[in-house]
Amino acid sequence: MWYDDQREVHRQIFDGDEMIDYAFMGNNPEAADNRWLREAFENEIPIIYFLGISPGSYQAIFPAYICDWSATRLRSRISFGLHPQQVLQPPRNDLERRYALREVRQRLHQASFRQAVITAYNGRCALSGIPEPLLLDAAHIIADQDEQLGQPVVQNGIPLSKIHHAAFDAHLIGIDPDFKLHVSDRLLMKKDGPLLEGLKQLKGKSMLLPDREKDRPDRNRLATRFEQFMAII
Repeated sequence: MWYDDQREVHRQIFDGDEMIDYAFMGNNPEAADNRWLREAFENEIPIIYFLGISPGSYQAIFPAYICDWSATRLRSRISFGLHPQQVLQPPRNDLERRYALREVRQRLHQASFRQAVITAYNGRCALSGIPEPLLLDAAHIIADQDEQLGQPVVQNGIPLSKIHHAAFDAHLIGIDPDFKLHVSDRLLMKKDGPLLEGLKQLKGKSMLLPDREKDRPDRNRLATRFEQFMAII
């Protein structure tokens, strides 16, 4: 389960804030953990920040810096350093802070999105049912370059094996808004062994769906993606 402060950090990162909040331990700013934060702030000491990518799973981000320390607000603010750097030093202006945060946002996007999508489908490929998470990608329905529909949310993702992901991205396999599978004529006309036959046999079947209805693929996104598939076949 995510804690509220972890959700807030994700919001700040994806909203493009220049810094993120870090709450003090307890209500005493002079407690040892909070004094260490103040010392890191005053001396510009780089720290390792453990960024939550899924409940109970974290990724170490280095370098990070305490850029503000407030005894009244009982929190500090953290910015991320540029990487790699020959000399470790805090970002000196808004541009550097935004650039560093963009790199962190991309790492969070990739790690947390994959974890959330694969977990929602109980570690199975949504097309083949392969039950091995190490063989799965989190495929975007709408690419993340699309600012309106490309957000890294479970409803915009489908867990696919490498071969199914490649076929989906190449529009050789399509998924309509009713979760039915379609196979392009280009693929159907080819004859070359059991792997290809397995892809062709997906035609007319339904994709596997998550247990929770709210994790199911967004129908509007599927419709947009399916239009692209139909335009190519």
